[in-house]
Amino acid sequence: MTAQPGLARLASGSVTTTALIDHDPWWLTAIKVLIVFVFLLLTTLFMIWAERRVIGRMQQRPGPNRAGKFGLLQSLMDGIKLALMEDIVPRGVDKVLFVLAPAIAAIPAFISFAIIPVGPVVSIFGHRTPLQLANLPVAVLLVLAMSSMGVYGIVLAGWSSTSPYSLLGGLRSSAQVISYEIAMGLSFVPVFLYAGSLNTAQIVAAQAHGASFRLLGATLHWPSWFAVLLLPSFLIYLTTMVGETNRLPFDLPEGEGELVAGFHTEYSSLKFALFYLAEYVNMITVSALATTLFLGGWRAVWPITIWSGANSGWWPVLWFLIKISLLLFGFIWLRGTLPRIRYDQLMALGWKVLIPAALAWALLIAALRVIRREGNSPAADIVLAGVAAVVVLALLAADVSAERRAQRLAEADAEAEADGSQPVAFPVPPPDLPHYHGILAEPPPAADDASVREVTGA
Repeated sequence: MTAQPGLARLASGSVTTTALIDHDPWWLTAIKVLIVFVFLLLTTLFMIWAERRVIGRMQQRPGPNRAGKFGLLQSLMDGIKLALMEDIVPRGVDKVLFVLAPAIAAIPAFISFAIIPVGPVVSIFGHRTPLQLANLPVAVLLVLAMSSMGVYGIVLAGWSSTSPYSLLGGLRSSAQVISYEIAMGLSFVPVFLYAGSLNTAQIVAAQAHGASFRLLGATLHWPSWFAVLLLPSFLIYLTTMVGETNRLPFDLPEGEGELVAGFHTEYSSLKFALFYLAEYVNMITVSALATTLFLGGWRAVWPITIWSGANSGWWPVLWFLIKISLLLFGFIWLRGTLPRIRYDQLMALGWKVLIPAALAWALLIAALRVIRREGNSPAADIVLAGVAAVVVLALLAADVSAERRAQRLAEADAEAEADGSQPVAFPVPPPDLPHYHGILAEPPPAADDASVREVTGA
């Protein structure tokens, strides 16, 4: 009872939130776990239905419309069908890893959602508790660790299947996640510098109110969302979260055109359903993390904040769900709009664009934070000059590299034109080989009639 005055502050700091969560009775924690699990499952079912309906409208077709009203039960029927399908295990697979891989891919996706604050402190059966399952001092690092663990399920699925297509899909996924996870982690650094913490509850609290300034006699506030203050970080994260979830245009581990179905080619029934579930739960988790780190978390958008009760009670859950829904719609929009890119383009974007951009932006934000802390000291001027020099040198190097690349391409085109041959950018086989038409390159010699009569005894 002595903690009641502190509860009125809605647990704005991590210490208060952690204390409240630590004092939750076991049955309340069990209810939270069940709610998170059911929420992720139901959202996955709705997301699959919404994706098929929206893409159907984009392609001028109805989409699922038979099972239930507006086809709402189609995802549930597909899940039941998968459960009733025959579970085929190919010969020669590593059965232990083959069975464990889907679970390794799905379980980390559920664990990551535990640190997401869905709302403020509310009353559940007379107990005051935050709408958050777990509150850690380094909560964001848990998400990065779980996403790194999830890729093990994909790699082990490809390795244990003993199929070349599955193995290539697993290798592609490991290389893709490594490159995009580095850029994702670097995009979080400016958020940590501004919020002063890796705790999700404190990051949401840091976006509550922007710094004030006066304009024409009126006191206004700078935008408080990190999506506005740290726009490059937000854009880098949006790109990396699509690559992290293996969604179009970055779904190279599942490239049907060259890998049949990628790492899960040999899977069926519930094992395949777990991979399918892991993909959509990961989409929900990365969207919730984007909402928490960049879009103000569960706090309402202006002008809703004019209402005094907008950020109290159960209303913030609605604002949180709306923000997640908009980000999930972005996944659908990308899938219905963009084609799959080549693998070399995928890796070049990750290593040559996103990682250098995230590094430069993090360095700039760190310098600006030092300047703000030091004021007009000589150290701040030195830091600012160093950052400006690095940016100028990087731009000059990129410009020189682009000019040299264009010059090499022009020279190659000129040489090819002089030789009368077409330049080929990538090593590909000739487009009209004989075996494409069922013609053997070296047909076997035909046997004469005498040898045939000798063999048959005729």
